[in-house]
Amino acid sequence: AGLGGIGLDTSREIVKSGPKNLVILDRIENPTAIAELKAINPKVTVTFYPYDVTVPVAETTKLLKTIFAKLKTVDLLINGAGILDDHQIERTIAVNFTGTVNTTTAIMEFWDKRKGGPGGVIANICSVTGFNAIYQVPVYSASKAAALSFTNSLARLAHITGVTAYSINPGITRTPLVHKFNSWLGVEPRVGELLLEHPTQTTLECAQNFVKAIEANKNGAIWQLDLGQLIPVEWTK
Repeated sequence: AGLGGIGLDTSREIVKSGPKNLVILDRIENPTAIAELKAINPKVTVTFYPYDVTVPVAETTKLLKTIFAKLKTVDLLINGAGILDDHQIERTIAVNFTGTVNTTTAIMEFWDKRKGGPGGVIANICSVTGFNAIYQVPVYSASKAAALSFTNSLARLAHITGVTAYSINPGITRTPLVHKFNSWLGVEPRVGELLLEHPTQTTLECAQNFVKAIEANKNGAIWQLDLGQLIPVEWTK
């Protein structure tokens, strides 16, 4: 999700940092946003492909073939698709967890050093709810905990695959996502309002720290991006 909430501001900051290419995969095309990203830094080639993370691995592999053929090298994959709606149980797990697993699995075909690949870097957007649940949205929180656990394992497999990984775990960030959302079985109708009573951060603060984490490029890091800070989290094994 390169064009929603945190995604769009992160894309802006990445383009400013000046990579050769930025490829955005999102379910919904936003030509205005793409045009804006292109204008920020004309030296960066910004391309968009429609992509839904809930498709089977084979379909993802096909799309990645196209992208790798065009770019020759891809250095970093950011898995950032996410939904917050505990009425949609299957879809929450499909997008927040399975989507990350499948997209990662698909890119391994191109990166895995056991297949002669060059290796690569995966940044997974998880959430602080992965280590400290918002218990009124237990499905969302558990999906993020699963994505975090998966990412920690990926990092420990880097010596075998050549693919490093770290997680980006935003705290409460003022995005359209958090204003109004459904709790599981409606256990707390005001969960969105209650959440916004806590101190929050802007998507810009979050995006700027995201780019710092990308630049740090630390395998196995668990980055907490909260209240405008970038904090490395210690994980007890």
